[in-house]
Amino acid sequence: MLVVVAHAVATLVLVGVIWTIQVVHYPLFAAVGADGFAAYEAAHSTRIGALIALPWAVQGITTLALLLAPPAGVPRWLVWLAAVLAAVPVVVTVTMSVPAHQLLADGFDTVAHARLVGTNWLRTLAWSAHGVVATVLLVLTARQS
Repeated sequence: MLVVVAHAVATLVLVGVIWTIQVVHYPLFAAVGADGFAAYEAAHSTRIGALIALPWAVQGITTLALLLAPPAGVPRWLVWLAAVLAAVPVVVTVTMSVPAHQLLADGFDTVAHARLVGTNWLRTLAWSAHGVVATVLLVLTARQS
């Protein structure tokens, strides 16, 4: 049960963070101004990395634990769905978000910014769906206790 609780908490924290980034933070990049943007981008990357490191690590570890030992009463396909949904933000981060942030590290670029905001919807939707799945896992596991 502890693994499922940790998984749900970590996932739901990431859901809240990604929605804040998507709806508030990334759109405001355009308002920073050219003079201070490179420093702002560097500070953003450092601070957001520190904020999500622990919940993202917990989500990854607990996803693996759930794959290796699914809780009683939880369909295996639901655990695999959680794993796929956990993988999407990793793939999008590595292949789309990091390259966009690298371009923005040199200064504000409207194309890189639009790409970052647009492709971040993939992470936002995957983490949101994963939040639903993690909650269902928690409810099903609690019913078995």
